[in-house]
Amino acid sequence: MIPQSFVQELLSRIDIVDVIERHLPLKKSGANYFACCPFHGEKSPSFSVSPSKQFYHCFGCGVHGSAIGFLMEYNGLGFVDAVKELAGQAGLQVPDDGRSSSAVHDDGSERLYAAMADAARFYREQLKHAPAAVAYLKRRGLSGEIAARFGLGHAPDEWQALQRIFPDYQAKTLAEAGLVIDNDQGRRYDRFRNRIIFPIHDRRGRIIALGGRVIDSGEPKYLNSPETPLFEKGRELYGFFLAQKAIRDSGFAVVVEGYMDVVALAQYGIENAVATLGTATTAQHIHTLLRQTDRVVFCFDGDAAGRRAAWRALENALESLRDDATLAFLFLPAEHDPDSFVRAHGADTFRQAAAAATPLAAFLIQELAGRHPLDSAEGRAAFVHEAAPLVRRIAAPLLRLQVVKSVAEKSGLTQAEVEEALEAFATRTEHRRRRDETTPDAPQSGPASPAPRAFGNTPRRAAPNRPRPSGRRKPPSTIGTLLRLILQHPTWAARLPVGLIPDQGAEGGALIAIIDLLSLGEPVPAGGLGALIEHFRDTPHYDTLSKVAAELVETEFDEGVIELIFEDTLRKLGADSLAAEIDALLRKDRETGLDSAARHRLAELLIEKRKLSSGGNTPDL
Repeated sequence: MIPQSFVQELLSRIDIVDVIERHLPLKKSGANYFACCPFHGEKSPSFSVSPSKQFYHCFGCGVHGSAIGFLMEYNGLGFVDAVKELAGQAGLQVPDDGRSSSAVHDDGSERLYAAMADAARFYREQLKHAPAAVAYLKRRGLSGEIAARFGLGHAPDEWQALQRIFPDYQAKTLAEAGLVIDNDQGRRYDRFRNRIIFPIHDRRGRIIALGGRVIDSGEPKYLNSPETPLFEKGRELYGFFLAQKAIRDSGFAVVVEGYMDVVALAQYGIENAVATLGTATTAQHIHTLLRQTDRVVFCFDGDAAGRRAAWRALENALESLRDDATLAFLFLPAEHDPDSFVRAHGADTFRQAAAAATPLAAFLIQELAGRHPLDSAEGRAAFVHEAAPLVRRIAAPLLRLQVVKSVAEKSGLTQAEVEEALEAFATRTEHRRRRDETTPDAPQSGPASPAPRAFGNTPRRAAPNRPRPSGRRKPPSTIGTLLRLILQHPTWAARLPVGLIPDQGAEGGALIAIIDLLSLGEPVPAGGLGALIEHFRDTPHYDTLSKVAAELVETEFDEGVIELIFEDTLRKLGADSLAAEIDALLRKDRETGLDSAARHRLAELLIEKRKLSSGGNTPDL
């Protein structure tokens, strides 16, 4: 059995959007993300993923659940295998209860991990016999200790050097791992030749890819492994596994552009740096970093290429911004990259520059203002026009407000006028979207979503038949309303009068179970609604809670009035409990009569009922 505490920690560390996005192309709309449901054929997206609730729900077929539930449904996994897959993504080790087999289950990916580890070990050994490569690293100021820490190696200048450690050089595994290339003539040769090798690790420290840099001149200067079942460059960050502790300790992460920048900074004691892998900074990269720290500094060259890279990072970050996190941009002098800067000026100067980096909002305004002449009406109009779609995408509400004020100040408009321009832009965008949606789609023979790419997994299975309820849903009972309110605000369970909640019925039992969970001193699960529901898997309450949570996704309580609804529902609960006790005593009076104590209790209840009916004033009896 996997401890419930580990499951809850795991769900608090992962993001359901990241998990599902590995399998489905998600598109943000409002607070949630949408895709065509992978469990039934459809043309319009009705599959919703909520980052705030950490819960998915299809408005079409009704399928719903947590990140664990998605992997179980989509990949056909059992609970334990789904947890292990998520743990691997989060860099966590699943606790061993001693009952699991010591044999490693080889699902295909294990062969790839083993091949990558063997190749990296071979290249590390070859570095000892490559004086030109060692001399190059020394010229770059790297010590043997840093080279060993990052596992640097050297690929010999040979076509088939890997044949020395892989006797079956024609094995399919080598091609799947991206270690070799098969040309059109059927000839196979090593992908990396005469290059410094940089192993690329996943969050668990396993080698999933390699990067190679030429020693002197040559093209391409940098060469990465191709995308494989283990490696997707838009999701991985070079050096992240080694930098995690330093990021937490220093309170911020530095994002640079190349392997040598990461290694050189580490040489000078700046160990909280990571690098993208031949691609622009993606939203996934930013999600990954913001789960580790609340400050990310992008460090780019100060030339035009560096500013273009910074702008792409800004665009991809807008929908991930939080009011409690800071993204900033550090532009180095034109003659420097991070490697040369830290060697020339030292680590303390670099840290000071990172601390003074330009915040994202300021960079956004500066960049747009530089593109348009603000001394003319046309330039100011173009400035606001270009700012509108970017401002609309800022997810952090307070930061968005600050940017709106800055746009207004720069353009000579009032804040209200800028807000009006943003609304006009949103209206035009919505009209275009609706127009596009009304265009007939090409016929589809099945779900439009791609097949799962996880190597060796069982093909996805269709979700159980879940027809969407037709007609208007019956309004929930008082207990049902309370359960929905508590699922939206679990901490409010402490305010419930336990003695008034009946433990009969599915919803009453589920509500009592949540109260019992908190009364035992357990914290509210940090992984959102999905984690709370997952806590009750394999209990009689799981189906009820999952069903109610799915309904809540469709019709969530408005935060502006939810407190009033909660208080009103508590009053109704008291009135219902009062009425039920009066009815029971009256029924008993009719059947067998009441003793004096029971008659006294009935009188008290009737007085209380009249008091409630009269708004708190006790009428004369």
